Amino acid sequence: MTDRQRRFADEYLIDCNATRAYKAAYPNITRDNTAGSNGNRLLKNAEIKAYINEQLEKLHNEKTADAAEVLEYLTAVMRGESRSTITVVIGTGAGQSEPICFEKAPDERERLRAAELLGKRYGLFREKLDVSSAAAVTIIDDLDDLPE
Repeated sequence: MTDRQRRFADEYLIDCNATRAYKAAYPNITRDNTAGSNGNRLLKNAEIKAYINEQLEKLHNEKTADAAEVLEYLTAVMRGESRSTITVVIGTGAGQSEPICFEKAPDERERLRAAELLGKRYGLFREKLDVSSAAAVTIIDDLDDLPE
């Protein structure tokens, strides 16, 4: 892969716009039609496609929470171990105010919500309905007896 192709791929990863990425990598191209068709052609290049997919996978792994991370967070909230920053504006007199920031533990409602989400995940709140019956099902076809 050439340096310009790598630059194109890196620019394409910013906003997935092949025309803009091509114009950034090849600044001497000014026409949008030319940049668009050449950008789409480069996207079909196997080496560039593999590079873009590899970079997208890295971004996905770094920025996306996995199931374990979500469960750990919900558990920390439920147990009151997490902290959040709260900003409160307090009047200082003469029409002026000043913000004060402090950390607080999750309140009871936040902890309950985390417990509910964890309970749903582990299937703790399923209603167990017994819909079995000893009675036999009888279907009666009496539509022919209806008056017209």
